Amino acid sequence: MTTTRSTALWTQDAQTLAGMIAAGDVSATEVVSAHLRRIADIDPVVHATTSVLADTALAAAAAIDRGDGPRGPLAGVPFTVKNNLDVAGGATSWGVGAFAGAVASQDAPAVAALRRAGAIPIARGNMPDFATRWHTDNDANGPTLNPWNASHSPGGSSGGDAVAVATGMTPLGLGTDFGGSLRVPAAFTGVASLRVTPGRVAVASSLPGPAPTPTNQLFAAPGPLARSVRDLALVFELMLADDPRDPSWIPVLDSPDATPPTVAVTFDGGAGSLDPQVRAAVRRAADALADAGHPVTEQTPPQLIEATTSYGRLVSTELLPQRLEFMRQVGSAGLNAFLGAALELFPPLDLAGYISELGERLRVRAAWSLFLHEYPIVLGPVSGQLPWPVGYDLGGATAVATMYNAQRLTVAANYLALPAVTVPAAQSSEGLPIGVQLITAPFAERRALAAGAHIEAAFRPETPIDPRS
Repeated sequence: MTTTRSTALWTQDAQTLAGMIAAGDVSATEVVSAHLRRIADIDPVVHATTSVLADTALAAAAAIDRGDGPRGPLAGVPFTVKNNLDVAGGATSWGVGAFAGAVASQDAPAVAALRRAGAIPIARGNMPDFATRWHTDNDANGPTLNPWNASHSPGGSSGGDAVAVATGMTPLGLGTDFGGSLRVPAAFTGVASLRVTPGRVAVASSLPGPAPTPTNQLFAAPGPLARSVRDLALVFELMLADDPRDPSWIPVLDSPDATPPTVAVTFDGGAGSLDPQVRAAVRRAADALADAGHPVTEQTPPQLIEATTSYGRLVSTELLPQRLEFMRQVGSAGLNAFLGAALELFPPLDLAGYISELGERLRVRAAWSLFLHEYPIVLGPVSGQLPWPVGYDLGGATAVATMYNAQRLTVAANYLALPAVTVPAAQSSEGLPIGVQLITAPFAERRALAAGAHIEAAFRPETPIDPRS
């Protein structure tokens, strides 16, 4: 059979590849090798990965071909892993050169779950140092470029994995989301992502170090990036396994909706200024859901400004002097500039203020709980603006405030510990992707995935793409 771009293995989604391997149409070694060649061809242009795990990936693929490896639903399918998630035997660098020797002895739970399903780690995804910016760049590995337009940001902090998925270097990526770190790069690079409810997927690291801050424990969650919602749904199911290393893991039994639930559409998420092309993308997504049988109504979710302001205050307060000083010492100039602007916007609170702010979170969550009871899905923009020019987030407090306001809905989902699915919904007149998100109640990820599939069906994503000038 003659291989063309449309039949090339790197253009296929994860489940298609798994089916081809299971049927004996191709070997796992062929699939991994095809993606390694794609990385070699494309990554020198976009710089999405920080290390390629070629030897171990090929060995794992050969084991599957011999019948010695796991024969799960993703047997032989490669995936990338963000540099803040452990891969046994490799460094968990967090985009910081000083952490190059932080070698993990065990896989993170999500990585282990995919390995049990037969998936194969193929590379590590680039990220901003300490996962702190909405742009992917650091001194250790340099910037990741948006393949749609290199002058615009690919987003962050899971930008490397998003770009790898968008360009066919991998069908799947694993990232994390503390303030939009999955959804922003997915929206900016034209792929899909799932941020799970915190506690839904086990989280742990084999490396020593300080415990995660309270807001990290409350707001952050891992999740997959993919080129299809069906791949997100499969990876989600595989990641739900218990792991005794995480005492916060929550077993949940949920049931599908009997009828399509009502969707509340918000066009700006409290951001004030909304790009007309983003508005049109959200409208198009709402129409797709209405066509699929969902009741759709325009509504403004409650207390968005309170949620995002409180998020900023709590996170900045946890940058204790010793932690902040360490980050400044080992971090890049870009990190330092962004931190300075963020702290100017959200000065740290004293202890009494921090305790009070954390307590008030319950009131905002209660308001949203009532809202989601009436409107089980919230559809809105990931960002109220198109992908930012590279370097925009280093423009001081005014620029960072503009970004923060444009992404109020995104940040609110973290503060509220809600799951969210991002799917492509349009392209701008400049050819830049526009993603929308579906936010739903805790532990109702399947509801958002089902709705996201309807939007995906109405707007067929173009990825994988070759990098464009």
